[in-house]
Amino acid sequence: MTADPLGPAAGAADIAAAVAGGDASALEAVAAALDRIGGENINAFTDVTGDGAMAAAAAVGAGDARPLAGVPFAVKNLFDVEGLVTVAGSKVLADQPPAGNDAAAVAALRSAGAVLVGTTNMDEFAFGFTTENHHYGPTRNPHDLSRIAGGSSGGSAAAVAAGLVPISLGTDTNGSVRVPASFCGIFGLKPTYGRLSRRGVQLFSTSLDHVGAFARSVADLCLVYNALQGRDPEDPKQSPANPEPVALDAVPAAEDLRIGVLAGHFREHASETARNAVAMAADALGAKTEAIAPLAAAARAAGAIITYAEAGDLHIDWIRHHRRRLDPLIRDRLTAGALTPAAWYVRAQRVRTAWRQQLQDLFRDHDVLLAPATPDVAHAIGTETIELNGETLPARAAVGMLTQPLTPAGLPIAVAPVWPGGPLPIGVQIIAPPWREDLVLGVAHHLEQAGVARAPVANAK
Repeated sequence: MTADPLGPAAGAADIAAAVAGGDASALEAVAAALDRIGGENINAFTDVTGDGAMAAAAAVGAGDARPLAGVPFAVKNLFDVEGLVTVAGSKVLADQPPAGNDAAAVAALRSAGAVLVGTTNMDEFAFGFTTENHHYGPTRNPHDLSRIAGGSSGGSAAAVAAGLVPISLGTDTNGSVRVPASFCGIFGLKPTYGRLSRRGVQLFSTSLDHVGAFARSVADLCLVYNALQGRDPEDPKQSPANPEPVALDAVPAAEDLRIGVLAGHFREHASETARNAVAMAADALGAKTEAIAPLAAAARAAGAIITYAEAGDLHIDWIRHHRRRLDPLIRDRLTAGALTPAAWYVRAQRVRTAWRQQLQDLFRDHDVLLAPATPDVAHAIGTETIELNGETLPARAAVGMLTQPLTPAGLPIAVAPVWPGGPLPIGVQIIAPPWREDLVLGVAHHLEQAGVARAPVANAK
């Protein structure tokens, strides 16, 4: 917690408490956030909703007890925002009509009292891991401006890490929340597939997309997650599972949980820094067992095939009619996806089924599993290849090597930022069975309380 509810280090809970207690107004909180955004040097925002934000803040009165009253927030620019064009990181969509309504997630946070201050940069159509956007420029890592913020929700993550806003929304298909959370040193959450409504979100891969969130504390992340829950009859992919708000004081103690560390693929494709981060988390939690999932590499390949095929199908009209307006790299990926043989897609779904069963078997002996979120810390903007354990790999694809295998299973995963040495953070994935968001958030909270995970405001100049 911070003593200054208007400063860059203020969390969502700090601001909401100050507004409820009359110690600060929503107008002051939002004006302070807009002032910081006006001076930002990381290219996090693509639209700033200054006038609308101040009008919304003026409607939040002193003593408002809503959980996010007066809290400024930002959203990835593939969420519909009433009155704004949903560009999804693409110039192709820039001349489309503005959205007539908010996305369900945006509406939910507004209903909880939060105030939208802008939309954030991303990889075009969410097809990337770095937020080096061809049209809008790269988002820079707030901890080192020469490095990537990660993607595809890089703008949302960087805005939180830099203290521009305390919370933000992103989406995760193959790691698009988890990767930027890792590189930017903040907490991130990808809930169970189908837990949160995707209505009003520009989809990338229909069977893999998740709505997710970022914050600099687990308590704030819980506030956002709890506000986002609720049945939406207009989203056919949302599960009928009842909302289950998370209360951190009700989560079992770490010593009462069976926590294991994923080895095999998740160790072989991790740097020493990444392995050290997981070891620090495991030591703090008392995790002593290892778990190996032999299908991890196959699951990554299956996830890639499913992603390409579904993305190509969803965006085929843009490929046909607007090829020259697309980032050439994204255009080629989407074209390849649209040409994916049906037999490959069917086989990938069979691997996905077997992978889910393999993870289910692991959860018979473990309540929670740990793994690195990224193979290493953030690399420099413009990097084409990286060296990892003596192997030269394409940088953009390698970034998702440890998140992509897990996505096809649709499990809830939180990322906790760890600092294993040096000036840059790296994230640890906390993985639980379906619908157990309470466990992943609870374990992240244990790491935060132990001082192993922390998310200080970045101050790179």
